[in-house]
Amino acid sequence: MRLIRYREYEDGPVRAGLVEEDRVHALAQDILGPYDKIGRDLALADAILEAPCRPGKIVCVGLNYRDHVTESQQVVPEEPVLFMKPTSAVIGPGRAIRLPRHSRRVDYEAELAVIMGRTACRVRADEALDYVLGYTCLNDVSARDFQRKDGQWTRAKGFYTFCPLGPAIETDLDPGGLAVQAWLNGELKQDSSTAHLIFNVPFLIEFISGIMRLEPGDVIATGTPSGVGPLQAGDEIEIRVGGIGGLINPVRLGDDDTCSK
Repeated sequence: MRLIRYREYEDGPVRAGLVEEDRVHALAQDILGPYDKIGRDLALADAILEAPCRPGKIVCVGLNYRDHVTESQQVVPEEPVLFMKPTSAVIGPGRAIRLPRHSRRVDYEAELAVIMGRTACRVRADEALDYVLGYTCLNDVSARDFQRKDGQWTRAKGFYTFCPLGPAIETDLDPGGLAVQAWLNGELKQDSSTAHLIFNVPFLIEFISGIMRLEPGDVIATGTPSGVGPLQAGDEIEIRVGGIGGLINPVRLGDDDTCSK
C-alpha cells in the first residue's frame, strides 16, 4: 500500500489517504488503519501533501554509513549512536525549511525513515520487520556549527522545520537495498544504498526497542551516507529513496508561523 496524509485545499482538514494509481481514496481512520475507504477521492496531483504520519517520537541514528563516518572525521561506532528530534521539527513535502538566522551552516542529510506500525518492546531482530508499517523519506536537517559547538546534537537537529518527512509511506518494501539520494537544485549530492548501513533496520529496531518502547507512528531515521552539504536560502532540496519517490522542500531564511502548525 501507498499511504499519505493530505488536504483537499489549504487550511482544510487533514485526511488519511490510500493512493491507487493516480487517485487518492480517503480513509475512515488514520494511516495506522483500518484501511476502510469512505467513498471520497480526488486526483493525487490535486492533493496537498502533509507529513505522512504524526510521530510520538523520532529516534535518529548517527554515523550509520562508513563513508559518512569518514567524512565526519569520526570513529566507526561499536553500537548505534542515537539521538532524537522533536516532533515540532516535522514538516511535509513542499513546506519550507527555515534557516535560523544565527546559524552559519545548515546541512541536508538524506535518510530512509522507518514508520512503526505496532508497539515494539524488546523485540528480536528476526521479528522486527513484523512491527513496521512502512518506509518513507526523511531529511535530517542539521545546524552543523551548533552541532560542533555544543558537543551534543539536540539544538543542532531540533529547530522548527528540521525534519521534512514524506511524501508517502510505502508498506511493501524490503529495507535492505534501497537507493538513498539527495538532489540539491537538481544536482546529485548523495548517492548510496541502505545495503551499506552499518546497523541494518532489524538490528536497529531490536536495539532501540530494548531501550525504549516504540509506538505505532513513531519514526526511526536510519542515518545518512556521505555527501552532506550546506543549504542556502533559495535552494530546493530533494531526498529520494528507492520505491518511495521524492521529498522536495524549498529553503528559506528566517522564521515563519511554524509554531502555530
